[in-house]
Amino acid sequence: MKNHLRSMRKNLQRFSQRRVGGKCDHLGRGRRRMGGGLAPEANDIKSGIVQGGAEDGSDFAGGVVGDPAHGIDRLVGGTTGDEGKRHVRSLRRCFVRLNSQVTGVRGPVRKITMNVLLAAAEMTPFVQSGTLADALAELAGGLQKSGHAVSVVLPFYRHIREDTSVKMKRARMRFSVEVGEDLLPCEIREAETASGIRVFFVVRDEFFDRSGIYGVEDRDYQDNAARFIFFSKCVVELATRMDKPPEILHLNSWETAMVPALVRHRQLQVRTVLTPHSLEFQGNFWSYDFALMNLPNDWFSARGVEYYGSMNCLKAGLIFADAVVFPSECMVGAVQTAEYGCGLDTVLREQQNKLMGFPTDTDLAGWEPSDDRGGDRLALQKALSLKGDGPILACVAEATAGRGVDVLLAALDRMIAAGNRVVLLGASGTSAHRTGLETAIRKHRGRFVWREKFAHKLAKAVLAGSDLFLLPGVVEPQTTWLRRALRYGCVPMARQCEGLFQLVRDWDPAGGFGNGFVFYVGTADALVDACRRTTGIWAGPALRAVLQSRCLEKSFSPASLAADHVRLYERLLGRSAAVAA
Repeated sequence: MKNHLRSMRKNLQRFSQRRVGGKCDHLGRGRRRMGGGLAPEANDIKSGIVQGGAEDGSDFAGGVVGDPAHGIDRLVGGTTGDEGKRHVRSLRRCFVRLNSQVTGVRGPVRKITMNVLLAAAEMTPFVQSGTLADALAELAGGLQKSGHAVSVVLPFYRHIREDTSVKMKRARMRFSVEVGEDLLPCEIREAETASGIRVFFVVRDEFFDRSGIYGVEDRDYQDNAARFIFFSKCVVELATRMDKPPEILHLNSWETAMVPALVRHRQLQVRTVLTPHSLEFQGNFWSYDFALMNLPNDWFSARGVEYYGSMNCLKAGLIFADAVVFPSECMVGAVQTAEYGCGLDTVLREQQNKLMGFPTDTDLAGWEPSDDRGGDRLALQKALSLKGDGPILACVAEATAGRGVDVLLAALDRMIAAGNRVVLLGASGTSAHRTGLETAIRKHRGRFVWREKFAHKLAKAVLAGSDLFLLPGVVEPQTTWLRRALRYGCVPMARQCEGLFQLVRDWDPAGGFGNGFVFYVGTADALVDACRRTTGIWAGPALRAVLQSRCLEKSFSPASLAADHVRLYERLLGRSAAVAA
């Protein structure tokens, strides 16, 4: 009995000191007081206790999402007796008071289940033409595993109709939507994925009983505006008629990007999120198609759906959605420039406060490190005939869109002199770069290697055997190679750019924070200085292991992506992860 209660008190005291910055007095009677206010990390309490994470809350409550007192009961281990019961009740009340002051929620807590409706033109396994289908399936599956009620709505294409493996049933839902001057009837059918996700299909043979999704023989259907405006209006109508109306409408690509405008016009109480997937495809149609939307004429303007005299579906979504999600924070910064904005950079800059970046596992399939890093290192040295025993720095030209080669060349002599070995993969850029690289190969034979053309097999071997991943220029917006390097535990050495903080934090030896090395000026001196900072760390295996483990901890899994979206949904709905039971 005493041992159990002592364990409970210690866990509660540890929890209060780490999360609240205060102390618990008279823990034997379960009374406590707050001291010094909330600690800086107090906001994380919901991820540890309420959401059942194992970071800190599981130490105390066993990661239990329901009544936090259940965690206390587990610590007591079924102790009986009047004295023990009184202590248990006191500590239970103490925990609930502590939780209420941190989260603002009184009483026991429970996890909130959100109703989310995802809309897109395609999704695996029903229909697919590109990466959108896989991305939507992953997000839907991740949200479902997080405990939320997820539904998906798709057009009912001929391919789906002819697929006998899809067990289809009628949803007993029919309605008509106004498209221009026509009132078009719609039928809804329903199926389920293997994991039980509810999928609705919008049926109208005039628009979707065709051999292609968007067109045939590399030509778009001429009535794509009418097809997907009809589909978008059906999505909105379906959302209002579902037995449990969605709180979040998550739209994907231009085909459903008009939905936020329709929701705004009808003043529906639902939040909208848009994931563009690709800014190259915008759904740009001539101005006469705007009449199909049945929106007020003044919505066809620079502050609405008009784009240089045309109707732009994606622009409408960017303006009227409550949040816009891109695949990384680096992409968020890049799309606001003329180079990557595909003509919408001015719109994106105007809407920058609603732009979000969530890393995904796109382009990471098959990039799995082995457990023998030492063996990988020896194999790489042998394959590339590398000499010496200093750190191996890998650099892939595509990782910085070909930029930074001039900075690398200017710093290379000093980097090699400091004992580093450098492996460069990818195109040389200008003829001057080629001349400089060929000269460097002869000058530093065995310590500098350049492979202009390479296969993924060599790239995997280089990432597996290298110590550091060098980014001498601004990282490419997709962060594909940076995410691959992190997955292999290759510590990044990167030039600062907007959004880099999401994946790379500069190593702080005083506080022990960070997972890489960041230099803030695109010069050879800055790069050499960053290399010098690694010298002491690579001399000691302990710190090197810490940095590598932090890189490996970066998660790009569907579960991590779903968690990012859940936090976004909660913020849009103005709620925390817990409410009073």
